[in-house]
Amino acid sequence: MNQTLRLAHLYPEHMNVYGDRGNVIALRQRCQRRGINLDIVPVNPGDIIDWQTVDLAFFGGGQDSGQALITGDLIERQGPGLRAAIEADLVVLAICGGYQLLGHYFLTHTGERLPGLGVLDVHTIAGKQRMIGNIVIEVHLGAEPWQLVGFENHSGRTFHGSGVKSLGRVLVGYGDNGQDRKGGAVYRNTFGCYLHGALLPKNPQLTDHLIELALRRRYGSQYVLPPLPAERELAAQCAMVQRLLTR
Repeated sequence: MNQTLRLAHLYPEHMNVYGDRGNVIALRQRCQRRGINLDIVPVNPGDIIDWQTVDLAFFGGGQDSGQALITGDLIERQGPGLRAAIEADLVVLAICGGYQLLGHYFLTHTGERLPGLGVLDVHTIAGKQRMIGNIVIEVHLGAEPWQLVGFENHSGRTFHGSGVKSLGRVLVGYGDNGQDRKGGAVYRNTFGCYLHGALLPKNPQLTDHLIELALRRRYGSQYVLPPLPAERELAAQCAMVQRLLTR
């Protein structure tokens, strides 16, 4: 029996900088190569969606102006259903601006306080200097630690509360705030970070981890994702990680 997953792409016209749409493409392709149908549903301002029917959600990065345009809709229209789905282990990947808006608030460089959904125990304050460059984060999402690689470009400094775990430890780059070496946050099946690039094409291990979590949530905890070759992706990832760690 072919499996089907449903992915909600939050505000794709407002929140899509630095190639973040590539994360949705990576999820779709690695699903299709396994015979898994991924139904992608764009969620735009004013749309009504039944979050109980959604298995995965992607929330990309955007400019401060883009965040300001959608934050009201996010909280008022999507908030109740999305919060409940996250508490029921919906699999979510949020990058940069999307990550910030899943937290308590984002204080912009102009002093505007944008309220967030509050599902992640983090808050973000804009800094005067942008944090730009390649980034490597050591994560522990399986039996062995491995490295995520990406590109960060943000002025927001995100600080963690006790209600989230760090996605990983920053080996190269700034991370969430440039101070504590925390790179991203995890709550239940929700993952937020500042890694553009796009993130998932560069890191097939994370792509497969998200797909497997969604399939287990939909089809049962014993589901094992069939292996899929990723030699070229992993070779490119390894070369980039080694280059950054040894420079």
